[in-house]
Amino acid sequence: MRRLIIMRHAKSDWSNPSDKDFDRSLNERGHRVAPKMGGQLLEMGIKPDLIVSSPAERAKLTAEYVTEQLDYALDDINFDEELYNASVRVLLREVNNFSDELKEVLLIAHNPGLTYFAEYLTGEEIGNLPTCGAVCVEFENDSWAEVSKDLGTMKWFIYPKKFDF
Repeated sequence: MRRLIIMRHAKSDWSNPSDKDFDRSLNERGHRVAPKMGGQLLEMGIKPDLIVSSPAERAKLTAEYVTEQLDYALDDINFDEELYNASVRVLLREVNNFSDELKEVLLIAHNPGLTYFAEYLTGEEIGNLPTCGAVCVEFENDSWAEVSKDLGTMKWFIYPKKFDF
């Protein structure tokens, strides 16, 4: 069995309209909530073999906060340019290329791609993956290369407001 945790970055800062999208940081709520969601993942027993993230500032910071809570080495986060505003096709290609040695992967990136990707993999209607929300998808496949449409089972869907963070 393989487990993919799909997580959207925490709430970003829109206070400076001249900031490039890629460079937008987290706002106060994002800085507060991301570590709490990491702690929630830890409480749920999440121990990823790999954390892969978009290198955009808001996703990078979210990955670092979550990683600290999961006792995962910050230097081991894989920041992948392809994940910045990735489509379902790009996200699927990334997952299909994961090493089969990995059983559990945490992927941190952006909407709308992540919502569409979770729906594509599970056949479930999510509608919107909120900021810092996460979906756990399990696969019975022997290989990440076999992951495809409707082959995943959504095990849970969590987001900050569910915990009053």
